[in-house]
Amino acid sequence: MEYEIIRLSNGIRVVFQPQNLPITHACMLINAGSRDEKEGKFGVAHFIEHLLFKRTERRSTNQILNHLEAVGGDLNAYTTKEYTCVHASFLTPYLDKALDLFEDIFFHSTFPEEELDKEKSVIVDEMASYLDSPEESIVDDFEDLLFKGAGLGHNILGLEDQLLALTKSDIHDFIQSNYDTNEIVISITGNYTVKQVERLANKIFASVAENKIQRERNDVVAVPVSHVEIPKPINQVHYMVGAHAYSFRDDRKTGLLLLNNMLGGMGMSSILNLSIREKYGIAYTIESNYTMFSDSGLFSIYLGTDEEKIEKAKKLVFRELNKFCEKEMSAVQLQKAKRKFIGQIALSEENRMSMIIAAAKNVMDYNQIIELDVIIDKIKAISTTELLETSREILDPARMTSLSFVPES
Repeated sequence: MEYEIIRLSNGIRVVFQPQNLPITHACMLINAGSRDEKEGKFGVAHFIEHLLFKRTERRSTNQILNHLEAVGGDLNAYTTKEYTCVHASFLTPYLDKALDLFEDIFFHSTFPEEELDKEKSVIVDEMASYLDSPEESIVDDFEDLLFKGAGLGHNILGLEDQLLALTKSDIHDFIQSNYDTNEIVISITGNYTVKQVERLANKIFASVAENKIQRERNDVVAVPVSHVEIPKPINQVHYMVGAHAYSFRDDRKTGLLLLNNMLGGMGMSSILNLSIREKYGIAYTIESNYTMFSDSGLFSIYLGTDEEKIEKAKKLVFRELNKFCEKEMSAVQLQKAKRKFIGQIALSEENRMSMIIAAAKNVMDYNQIIELDVIIDKIKAISTTELLETSREILDPARMTSLSFVPES
């Protein structure tokens, strides 16, 4: 897809993809997340994301929330371990409204004390809701286990006592220390010309002061192979097993993405789903995931099942993993897996909001958009020998760490 990268004088980049549609999608991505928080200040990145929708120098909370909704638009945000993102969808004539709002909430929020107290209460409720969902909380607890001692090793929501102690000074300190204008990307797709987008971006964002920072993210700390079991007031066993994996800068990631898709990725025809859920009626949910970070990654498998079935489920999972580690898969099996994966990636391009966020991440991480045909060529180039090497390095059950949430006695 045709695209243009515009760099403003303060370092902010704008990636624009023209699209002849009546709907525009836009996002603003900042390379700052929970891994950048200081000890004792866990939760501040996510807290700021909430507060961005509160008062600014020019707008009240209601004016912020109604700014795009009043013209039928949609506005939302999220925080990850490494990014903070605000995104919006709206009709073509309202790009200036959306970008003006982005600029206002990111650079002119006032963080009034009464809003801090209110949002702390909201996030405490969010924490409670999250803890009531073991299938969600085990994912973060597993990351905490694998990345213990590193910036990646704590929950995005933070810790309640630390959250409640956060001050306006802590918020300004995090922003000043992590919101590097050279690490901000705005991504837009819509029915405009490049000149229109460039003119508007300069009009709205050129006055933002450049903020260049020197920041070092914590190195990932290796943990010994172990199994941790935690009793919970639940009815099922929730189980995760996995290992450190490749970062998004590692060329071997493509092979692991393919392996992950084969094992427990999108769709009902994954190996784990067919061999465990469908064949034996074990585990209502079973899936695998591969999460990439700038300097590391995480491959994991999750399943939930009854207590009396968990040991058999684990044996079946390890049996499938061992198959990948013992010998090369057949050329026919590899071709089928490639064809399925390529088709799924192509179809995912229909989700335009996901695509513009992916474009922003591409520009943030590689200073270019990785085109679909390049991705397809990389998948096609994967060999059975490469997948065997990756399997033995990442999928070997003997090298994995596991975590179980089990019903209390």
